[in-house]
Order: sequence, then structure tokens, then C-alpha cells
Amino acid sequence: MTAPTVIVVPCYNEATRLDTGRFTSFMSRPGASFLCVDDGSRDETARVLEELASRSAGRLRVLRLTANRGKANAVRAGMLQAVEGGAARVGYWDADLATPLEEIPRFEALLEAHPAVIGVLGSRVRMLGTAIDRSAARHYMGRVFATIASVVLQLAVYDTQCGAKLFRAGPVLRAALDAPFRSRWAFDVELIARLDRASRAAGGPPAGELLVELPLQVWQDVGGSKLSPPAMVRATLELLAVRRNAGRDVRLPTDQVVSTSS
Repeated sequence: MTAPTVIVVPCYNEATRLDTGRFTSFMSRPGASFLCVDDGSRDETARVLEELASRSAGRLRVLRLTANRGKANAVRAGMLQAVEGGAARVGYWDADLATPLEEIPRFEALLEAHPAVIGVLGSRVRMLGTAIDRSAARHYMGRVFATIASVVLQLAVYDTQCGAKLFRAGPVLRAALDAPFRSRWAFDVELIARLDRASRAAGGPPAGELLVELPLQVWQDVGGSKLSPPAMVRATLELLAVRRNAGRDVRLPTDQVVSTSS
């Protein structure tokens, strides 16, 4: 897969939630390609993805993992494959499409306009002119989490957990993906910490000069989310270990990947 932009979509038991029509509609126009990672699903996700791929004219591929590794390392496996496949820009998007695919060109345009920026983070900021539909409970839990994440990262970031992000492929991103994520729920924060460490180790600027948050125009709170209040609590606890673990190198066994199809 050598498309300029590749979006990784982690999928675990998404057969009944995956809106294949929205993917097909988006792919009817020129733009990003997709790498859907089936994270050891036990339902019909693999079949749904294969059927979608067969109708995509090469714009969507499927990476199957033999066992469930969790969203964090499903994203990592897909991003590594996209980077090694020659993509210029690599990102990830939640399978529920809470962030519409139509937002992708805005992420691409921001990277194109700012050569020094290596990452664009979607940010769910509710303000005039936007359509951000987020439950009050998730909003306030998110604000508590984001505040703690900002302290951990020493970075004024508003929304680390939005499932829409795009990065410029290069040595810094590749180094940040070298080791499996240790955080199951807070891997977005762990990735930012790794990018900061990788850039500084190479004599580059800190993450605050490499990353930009992009307020989304549309975001829809989708039912069936796997991020429950207990999971948010666990994610908050994981933040305590993020800085300590960001530089450790433990590689994901290659035998977890069984096939990639077009």
C-alpha cells in the first residue's frame, strides 16, 4: 500500500457497527486509503471487512491478527505496516466513525501547510459553528483525564483521546512505534510521550512544537463504545506509568500477524 495517506482502522467485533456504506461513499472520490486491522474478532468482522475490501478497488486492505492484542497494539501493527509500505502520512480513525471520514482532508491540509508539524490530533471542542454531540458524562470524564494527561506530558493538550489522528511518516514516528504500547486505554498519551522522547533523542524539538490540535467540525457520540467509566478510570491510572515506559523497547512478535488481503 503506497497511497500518500493511509488511515488505520482498528476493528474488534465490529460486524454489527461497521458502517460499510460510509466507507464506500468516501472511497468513491479520490483520497486516503484504509488499512483495517481485525484484532482477533470473534464475530463476523473478518467477513464484513473482506467484502468491503473486495469492493474498494484497492483503497481498503485488511490486516488480520491471530489473537486480540487490544486497540493500542492493533493500531501500532497497522501503522507500522503502512509506514513500511511507503505511506507519506499515517493515521488512525475509530471504526464507529464518530469522527466522519470527511474530516480527513482537513488533517492532510494542515500537515501540508506546516512542514515542521509531524502530527495532527483531532480535538472535540464544542463551540459555535461545530456539531460536537458528546454526552455530558463523557465530556466531564474526558476533561479530568485530559487535565491529568497535560500534567504527565507537560503539554497544553486539550483532547488526547479523540480517535482521529494523522502523522507524517518519518524517523521520529517510526522510533515511537518500535515497542508495543504498554497502556491499553491511554496509548494515545503514551504515543505523544514517545514522539517527544524520539524527537529529543534525535536533537529535534519537543512534542509541543511537533503536534497541532485540530478542532473537529463534526463528532457524534456513537452508542456501543467500549470506553466505559471503569475503563476511563483504568486509563487514568495508566497515565502514572506513561513517562516511565515511553522509552522501553519490547517488540510485538511477528507471528501475531497472519495475513493481509486486498
